[in-house]
Amino acid sequence: MRILTATALAAILLTQQATNSRDVALVGATVYTDPESPAVPDAVVVIHDGRIQSVQAGSGSEIPAGADIFDCRNAVITAGFWNSHVHILPPALLHATAAPADQLQPTLDLMLNHWGFTSVFDLGSALDNTLALRRRIEAGELRGPRLLTVGEPLWTEVPVYVRDFLLTNRIEMPTVGTAGEATARARGLIARHVDGIKLFTGSMQRDGVANMPLAVARAAVDEAHRARLPVFAHPQNTTGVDVALESGVDVLAHTVPDSPEWTPSFVSRLTARHMMLIPTLTLYDVEARKDGTSATDREQWLNKMAGELRAFHAGGGGVLFGTDVGYTDHYDTAFEFELMGRAGLGFRAILRALTTTPAARFASARRSGQVRAGYDADLTVLDADPSRDVRNFARVRYTIVGGRFIYGR
Repeated sequence: MRILTATALAAILLTQQATNSRDVALVGATVYTDPESPAVPDAVVVIHDGRIQSVQAGSGSEIPAGADIFDCRNAVITAGFWNSHVHILPPALLHATAAPADQLQPTLDLMLNHWGFTSVFDLGSALDNTLALRRRIEAGELRGPRLLTVGEPLWTEVPVYVRDFLLTNRIEMPTVGTAGEATARARGLIARHVDGIKLFTGSMQRDGVANMPLAVARAAVDEAHRARLPVFAHPQNTTGVDVALESGVDVLAHTVPDSPEWTPSFVSRLTARHMMLIPTLTLYDVEARKDGTSATDREQWLNKMAGELRAFHAGGGGVLFGTDVGYTDHYDTAFEFELMGRAGLGFRAILRALTTTPAARFASARRSGQVRAGYDADLTVLDADPSRDVRNFARVRYTIVGGRFIYGR
């Protein structure tokens, strides 16, 4: 039994294999086993063979002989975080098939591992490249989160803001114009082992928004649901939301810039269909700064988006945490947590959006999303308690996936 130093942790990060048989004990932390339960103080979390073996309160808890002990006093442990809206599009990750690991790893660390993400859902990328990245993570060649993907999205018009990027990087994401084409594209993606389907029910153009016809959206949704896969929608405007609702989409990938204020009756339409929402509030700050929007107008825009989240949450809607990183390079998550707090989500509501809500929706085949014996050892260890300040969710000390340390400060 040994207490590990930072140097020892660095060695583990470099040498651990994908299957980790080492016993690990995280000692002295406050543990939030789930968003609803009281905190467990001065806890010992024992990991064995990639799963949580026990969660015990008190410094006298039993620790297996030979276990590596991590001193986590003054730290907080939660279930591993989900980011339900990322993109595997940073140029450094676009050659995952052949690029050396040391060229890929820094971006995975900066974009995902550093922020406590143990599972992520890619909502639009070049599928073959993303699957290659996933294989290398699963094989232990790279340290990274569990990676789910929709691959190439379905759209009737390519959004204006990604055209140059796709052309420059020689990424082909064709349009669909009919229900038959949407069915064929969805079937093709499902055959290539995607974990969901993404629709642009609203696609920004230079002269307005191109909305996907309802019949096209419905054909893709029906095909996805036959395969028991979730469907995400980028709505852009109220018409895009209507198409998503009427076609049976499961998750709105953003709040909606081009829509009126969300009223209780509007929110009830969403929740009646069990629609979930990924707010991506920081995205609007990033885009406003990119466009040179004044500070006053930028703040008004953020307040409008936060207002939509506030209305949705108050109406009982299921919220998923997501940041759109990979499209943006604003990797620090602190501002997203601050904005969610501004929208009225407290510490436990945000913890739900990071853990139990996405785990229940996307990880039904695994025991995931809680810190309990028998569950996957997907854990996020924080340097400060987010119950005191939700921005502390961004202060990550360790990220652990299946008992394997993928990040350590």
